[in-house]
Parts: sequence; C-alpha cells; structure tokens
Amino acid sequence: MLTVQLRKRRSEFSLDLQFSVPESGVVALFGASGCGKSTTANLIAGLITPDSGFIQLGDEVLLDTAQNINQPAEQRRIGYVFQDARLFPHYTVEGNLRYGLQRARQQPVIKFDAVVTLLGLEPLLQRRPQQLSGGEKQRVALGRALLAQPRLLLLDEPLASLDQPRREEVLPYLERVRDQLKIPMVYISHQFEEVLRLATHVVLMQQGRTLAQGDLAAMSLEPALRGLIGAEALGAVVDGKVQEIDEYSRLARVALGNGHVSVDANQLQCGQRVRLQLLARDLILALSPPQGLSVRNMLQGVITRLTPDDRHATLVTVDVGGVMLIARITTSSADEMKLHDGLCIWILVKAVTLRGHVFASGDTRSV
Repeated sequence: MLTVQLRKRRSEFSLDLQFSVPESGVVALFGASGCGKSTTANLIAGLITPDSGFIQLGDEVLLDTAQNINQPAEQRRIGYVFQDARLFPHYTVEGNLRYGLQRARQQPVIKFDAVVTLLGLEPLLQRRPQQLSGGEKQRVALGRALLAQPRLLLLDEPLASLDQPRREEVLPYLERVRDQLKIPMVYISHQFEEVLRLATHVVLMQQGRTLAQGDLAAMSLEPALRGLIGAEALGAVVDGKVQEIDEYSRLARVALGNGHVSVDANQLQCGQRVRLQLLARDLILALSPPQGLSVRNMLQGVITRLTPDDRHATLVTVDVGGVMLIARITTSSADEMKLHDGLCIWILVKAVTLRGHVFASGDTRSV
C-alpha cells in the first residue's frame, strides 16, 4: 500500500490530505488547477517538508513527523517527471539517460537498452534536447527517471505543455511503462481523458482536501466527480472482455455484465480486456425491450439508485450484472416512468468509447 497523510500551509493555501491506495498500478491525483496536486507530489518526493505527515510505501516508512523520520529525497528512490522535461542541454539524449543510471542507488534491474526500446528512443540518442519535439523530450525525461531504478514514479502533469497530437504520441508510451515495468505510479492531472486512459485508482482533490478515493470504476460513479468534470462528461468507466470479432463489420463483441456491447475492433484481439466509457448522456432507458431501432447495443439491468442531479435532471444507477452504469435523464421522464429502486429496466447505449486496455497486475520489471 501507499499511505499518505500530509498537512502543509503555504501563505493562504492549506493542504490537509490523506489517502491509502494499492501499491501496484497507477494512482491518479485528479482535481482542478490549484487544488494542491503538485504540492502533494513535492511532499511525497521529499522536495519540501510538511508541517506534519506520514508516508509509507510498502513496508518502508519514508516520512513520520511524529517519530522524527524524514528520508532525504535522494534516498527515497522516487523517479520524478515534471511538466517541463528539465533535460541537461549540454548532454545528448544518451547522456541524459545515462545520468539516470548514475543516480541509481542499487544494481540496475531496469536496463538501458530495454528503456530505449520501450520508449522508442534509439533514433534520438545522439541528438541534444534543443533538437527534440516536446513529446520526445518528455519520453527522454521518463526514460531518465526509469533508469534511476525508482520504486515509485511521480508524474506531475507530464503532458500539460504538449498539444493534443503530442499528447497522443506520448500516452501509448506511458501505457507501456504501466503494463510492462509494473512500477507503481502517481499520475497528476486535471485532464480526465488522461486519467481514463492510464489510472487504476483515483484520488479526487479539491482545495487541498480529499473528496473521494477508490478504483476507477467506483470513482466514475462518484457524485463528487460531476463538479470537477461537468455533467456532459459524467459516465461509467467499466472493464470488459472481447468475446469475438466480426471481420465483415470490424466490430468487436465485448462482454459487459450479463450482456455485451459492440465497439470498433481496430487493434483489438479476442480475449483482450478493454476499458470502456459509457457516458450518462448516451444512455436511454426503456421499461420494455425496444424493437425496430437502429441502436445496436442494449443491456438489461436493475435500478439501484436515483439521485437528483439538478433541478431538471436525475441520475439513474443501474446494475447490469455486477457492472454499474449511470444514465442522466430528465426528472419529468423519471416521474412519468415511475422509476424506483429494484425496477427492471432496459438500457439503450447510443455510443461506447474505448479507453484503452486494462492494466494487468503482476511484476515483470526484469525486462
């Protein structure tokens, strides 16, 4: 487990944060700009000292102000990737990477050649930072952090300074690091798209406080999330397994709860586990099985909760066989349909968004 309890006051800002999450996977600290995410990262890294706090990673206590324990930053073995790459301009890419190796406090488990291959850096090794694009610089910074042999990787909005094409360029490499190296990661972002793609667990933050924490599926249904991302982006994030692929239509049939949905089969394989997002605004509810419609995806479930969303809308949570979905409908529709907990309902899904593949646990760091 990664356990964090921190208090820090800086001028008018006060941080009072606590969370405990699994050591494996990617923990996303998500919240609006100015909520204390970067301050939290700097406290975890040991770059600043809290007024009081406790940090434990696995069996080792990194910080315990009550016991006067405060490991220096250089002893914590935490790799840090900042918003700007902070590469050494007088070194080549290879020199920057080997600097990471020189900082390692143990025999290398993560090898130089493996990182170069993993991040696609071979063509860049003899270039200098000023000859790189923004996305290339961030890949080099990530490689340098990995070669320092960290036991935890901190990424503080590493894509914030990149335009959308460069973000799309870097994200697959972050997924590779997550899946192949299995290094625990704390990923800081105020872009929910990035969280959807990478995270296994989420800590929602607001004004220096923890709003909620849990796995991504649970947090996608968390009411506190609506205030951060808005009603239009609200929806369930669920995992499903590809059952079959229709070569003619190029649609993949993905098992979801007690039913299935069809998604674009591009780059998917049978048996693969994928992450899907079903936005609340894209779900239509029906009291009986609809017929003669162009909507391809339909699921059956049971209503578990109705929550007022605003003066005119109601959020309806539906269990479709162990998987929770959430629909946003008008309150007048909910009243006319006499919706209530325990009612059997049919869900028509207008759109399903593929959000990448599912993180697989395990340890294969000796790449």
